[in-house]
Amino acid sequence: MKGDPVKPSVLLAVGALLQREVDLDELLDKIVHRIAEAVSADRGTIYLVDPEAGELFSRAAHLPELKQIRLKIGQGIAGTVAATGISMNLPAADADRRFFKEIDKQTGYRTRSMLAAPLRDREGNVIGVVQVLNALKGSFSDADEEYFKRLCAEAALAIENTSLYLQVRPRARRDRGAPALPLRYRYNKIVGESEAMQRVYELTRKAAATSATVLLRGESGTGKEVIARAIHYNSARRDGPFVKVDCTTIPATLMENELFGHERGAYTGAEARSVGKCEAASGGTLFIDELGELPIELQAKLLRFIQDREFERVGGTRTHTADVRVVAATHRDLEAMVGRGQFREDLYYRVKVVQIPLPTLHERGDEDILRLAEHFLDAYRRKHGKPELGFQQQTRARLVQHRWPGNIRELEHCVESAVVLCEGNEIESDHLSLPPAGRTGAPVADAAPASFRPRPLADIEREHILRTLKHLGGNRSKAAEVLAIGRNTLIRKLKEYGEH
Repeated sequence: MKGDPVKPSVLLAVGALLQREVDLDELLDKIVHRIAEAVSADRGTIYLVDPEAGELFSRAAHLPELKQIRLKIGQGIAGTVAATGISMNLPAADADRRFFKEIDKQTGYRTRSMLAAPLRDREGNVIGVVQVLNALKGSFSDADEEYFKRLCAEAALAIENTSLYLQVRPRARRDRGAPALPLRYRYNKIVGESEAMQRVYELTRKAAATSATVLLRGESGTGKEVIARAIHYNSARRDGPFVKVDCTTIPATLMENELFGHERGAYTGAEARSVGKCEAASGGTLFIDELGELPIELQAKLLRFIQDREFERVGGTRTHTADVRVVAATHRDLEAMVGRGQFREDLYYRVKVVQIPLPTLHERGDEDILRLAEHFLDAYRRKHGKPELGFQQQTRARLVQHRWPGNIRELEHCVESAVVLCEGNEIESDHLSLPPAGRTGAPVADAAPASFRPRPLADIEREHILRTLKHLGGNRSKAAEVLAIGRNTLIRKLKEYGEH
């Protein structure tokens, strides 16, 4: 009707967060707050299904008195809704025989009216329950119940579009051979709950609460960019831009222009003023990927920007400022580079205010490897239209046996390749693009030859790069691809080695 107010929507409230590395508890809290507010309820709770335990557990709730509630499926009103899949509108909930009075006893809160509805995924599976308590107007109407169910449908769709969904959905036939893994999660789009990752999450949480410069360290493929995004999207700057500059993909001659922009007429072809990444990130976060590849002649200018947030555009004389939080990442040994004069010592100390080391996939352990493999399998069987596809038990064993020198990126590509190659409903170990077991290229500590001679890592890197280039007939583009580094980085290294 004309003039009616627009009713709140869960998807409008949280839709922008679904593709970001946000804290999942914060996302769920926003959802339950939106629903309780929309139907004028005093309190609300989201229960999620723990499919392995056959229980519901409260995760987002206006429940300051208790840390968490766990209910068996079928226990209490929420458990009954989870078991039946039928919503309930109870004007006198505390008088219903299914009402679980123990919670009110523990909290001292008196429940009177209640709405409860299931959270269903696209396949109709119940993945959780939303419950709101005590209508501010006395009781919930039939119209309130219908609106509430629509909001719960939106909430279910939101959860299904996060990395949490893979853990709370009921196990399909294709997954029943998988080992039971504890239901744990922290950030959307970041999968893994090993002790090593718990340390990363704790440092990420602390870093996000400040504006300090952060240095992410880890091998290629360990997920440095997703952690950088998690820092941004869980910080006070979450509504500002997240701007990335990759030091491996931009020629050294253009890097200053990329960072700081240029004025009109700064050089031939500069017909208009251009804003650089530092300026574009104002109010948000600048992510400098592979900082160790930054040309040393530019490092002083970056140091000035990090210290004072001041810069000049190429071809300009006016000093500009930008309110930017800097997060940098590198797989290089910056300390060794400082010792060789390849990286400024003052910049090194300035960027490592907060350091977050990222573990290799092998260091994260079997559980994280399997969690990630299932995560990628779920994504790529949807993408390639193979919804019934699953891993054989021997395939899972092969996945945890491999050492994953390419880390998460290698695992993702391996799983997608297997999804594409598999013509049946089960991925066999032969579908995995991995070397035979026992030939992963990983060194064995107690099998070192008697002629082993310890050498500097830089010497080994130089020898490996040159041998790879020779093996590929001097094709630099192909060598850079095989070495998983940028072509410009390869060219710079060859110059360092005297190989022009």
